[in-house]
Amino acid sequence: MVFDMEKPIIFDTSDGQELRINMISPWLKNHYEELGLSAPAKIVKLSLDGGFTCPNRDGTKGTGGCLFCSESGSGDMASSLAVAEASADSESERGLHSEVTGITNALNRQIKLLSDKWPSDKYDLKYMAYFQSHTNTYAPVDDLRAKFEAALEVPGVIGLAVATRPDCLPDDVLDLLTELNGKTFIWVELGLQTIHDDTARAMNLCHSLADYDDAVRRLTERGIRVVTHLILGLPGETKEMMLESVRHACGHTGSGGRIFGLKLHMLNVVKGSGMAVAMPDYVPFESMEEYIDLLISAVEIIPPEITLHRISGDAPRSTLIAPEWSYRKRTILNTIHREMRQRNTWQGKRL
Repeated sequence: MVFDMEKPIIFDTSDGQELRINMISPWLKNHYEELGLSAPAKIVKLSLDGGFTCPNRDGTKGTGGCLFCSESGSGDMASSLAVAEASADSESERGLHSEVTGITNALNRQIKLLSDKWPSDKYDLKYMAYFQSHTNTYAPVDDLRAKFEAALEVPGVIGLAVATRPDCLPDDVLDLLTELNGKTFIWVELGLQTIHDDTARAMNLCHSLADYDDAVRRLTERGIRVVTHLILGLPGETKEMMLESVRHACGHTGSGGRIFGLKLHMLNVVKGSGMAVAMPDYVPFESMEEYIDLLISAVEIIPPEITLHRISGDAPRSTLIAPEWSYRKRTILNTIHREMRQRNTWQGKRL
């Protein structure tokens, strides 16, 4: 894809606005059309709690999880597994059977709820099954296969998004992801959060920048799309430090090319997290305007071919401590897009 960086890049106009950020939703629709397929009206990501834990919780790497992580493993919006009755020969088999059945049930419940808003007789909706909560490659590979394949068997599901830590990708898991990548649309989300080691230690991440760089290399070598998570507003980080993390993630080409996508997540201090105990008065951004100004500065240095999967960050109001306005997702997004147009700027303008 070739862009003329001397004039505004308009990525999408389907909603009547000039979208100057390469957001994942219109990209997916365009991808369908480029394959010669009829693009669905909408491709919806369905968030799942797949029943996994994390090496930063079970004592393998640490305990308590990352300091900013909620009790749900940053999956507050994810659908929990419905425990199903199962007949199996052993307790472990019954547990896995129930979890696999729960994934199917959880996806079907979400699809049913969406059909009330977008009736299937009027709209062609497709879905990405998003394994969101905790570390979704931290389990025996046979368990991962059963859960991932169960999600793909649900009618309307066209692909997988798998969120994980960069230090939880052993070779057998990479082999499974490679196999699935040959059959369906898939991306792997890596929680980098920051490139700064002092911040990482303070946040109890228990993984390193070297782990991330190695994971990107190993995934891209196999042709698997990578989406990198970064958190904006971590304690002690300046605006320039945050932009350094953005530059590193976007500049990391590995041997398979650039990362596919980026998530820029505003830090939310939430109830039940380590931060709520250790830093109960910490406010990541004093105002929405401060965050939006930083976000636009970040977008301007992101190569236009990289898809943006998130440019804000919201938490349920019942658990949110700060910033108190971050739940206003639609207002934040609309203001970002409006400000981009008013400033006559676009993704990648300042490369």
